[in-house]
Parts: sequence; C-alpha cells; structure tokens
Amino acid sequence: MNSPLGNAILFHLGPVPIATAVVVTWAIMAVLVIGSVLVTRRLSLLPSRTQAVFEWIVDTVDSQIRDTMRAEPAPYRAFVGTLFVFIFVANWSSLVPGVEPPTAHLETDAALALLVFIAVIWFGIRASGVRGYLGTFASPNPIMIPLNFVESLTRTFSLLVRLFGNVMSGVFVIGIVLSLAGLLVPIPLMALDLLTGAVQAYIFAVLAMVFIAGAISEGQSAPDPSNKKRTLS
Repeated sequence: MNSPLGNAILFHLGPVPIATAVVVTWAIMAVLVIGSVLVTRRLSLLPSRTQAVFEWIVDTVDSQIRDTMRAEPAPYRAFVGTLFVFIFVANWSSLVPGVEPPTAHLETDAALALLVFIAVIWFGIRASGVRGYLGTFASPNPIMIPLNFVESLTRTFSLLVRLFGNVMSGVFVIGIVLSLAGLLVPIPLMALDLLTGAVQAYIFAVLAMVFIAGAISEGQSAPDPSNKKRTLS
C-alpha cells in the first residue's frame, strides 16, 4: 500500500510535476464552474426544481453566516459558500472509482487553510482599515502582540491538520479493509466516510466564518489611537 502522504505524479508541464491530486482538483473546479454557469444562466421568478434546490442552498449558507458571524451575508457569501461546496465535493469525489479525494493530501488542505488565513486579513482590513486591523494584535495590551500573532498562525494550522487528518484517515482505513476483506465489507465504512466528509466541510466553513467574524468585530471594537489623541487634546 502506498504511503498516505504520497502523491503520484501523472505528467510534467516542463520541469513542473503535476500530481494526481492537482488534476482531480482542476477537474472539480471545472465541474463547479461549468455547473454554476449552467444553473444560473436561465434563472426565473418561477424557479424550476433545480433552481429551487440551489436557492435553498444559498439561503442555508446565508442563514449560517447570519447565525455565526452576526453580519449581513452578502460580503461573505461567495467565499464561504465556495469554500464549503469545494470541500464537500472534494471529500465526496471518492465515490468516483479510482479517485482519491484531493483533501486527503496535505498540499490541498494547506492551500485551503492559507486561503482562510488571507481571507481573515482581507475582511479584517476591509472592515476597519489597516490600522484598525493591526490594532487587534495589541488587544488587550501591546504585550499580547506576539501571542496574538502566533494564535493567528496556529489556528490556521489547526484547520489544515483537522481536515487532512480526518479525510486521509478515512481513505487509509478503507484502503486497508478493502485489501484485507474484499469488496463488500468496506461499504458501511464508506458510508461513514462520506458522512465524515460532509461534516468536515461544514466544520471547516464554520471555523472560517468564526475567524473572519473575530477579525471584523475586534477591528471595529479596537480603540483608534488618533481618536484618543484628539480626546486628550
């Protein structure tokens, strides 16, 4: 059995090796983009069943953003929704024979965690400006700056470890049982793995919302040094 940390190389683009997980990721992105274009090109006031299903998904994402972030969902819907849908589809790509979920590879999960890290900075600056966002690292006092910075890194690393550990372990265990017990025995484990994949997509998206909401609320509540100077004067 191959190492769970291994990543088979399919071909090379010049000197750059292209691994299986990269090709599967490209395929998932292509399916999602083409699917979104097909679904949204003929929207109507009287929705079809397909449109109604996707509108329900959007409403569910909006409701979750309101409940978790206590904010209007419009600025965050695209990022959070795309994040959830991609991870969900990636985790369930194991239903296709011979396909291993790209989220079972460290590189994919690291990229997703990095996106969340950048999104926290982006939305934090967008909500309160560069000075306001940087001021959150000095809360409640400047002594906390190193610890708050380390916390922002460790929570991003925790996203990576959580998603990689759960998805990879499921794939690895099913591979062992399949090699030892035959074709039909792992079916209950596969069903459990699919459920775990859906839950992990939900948890990843919710934690991303929590981190973004923290950056927004802390930035808005952080005191502005210029206001303090004007008050003292």
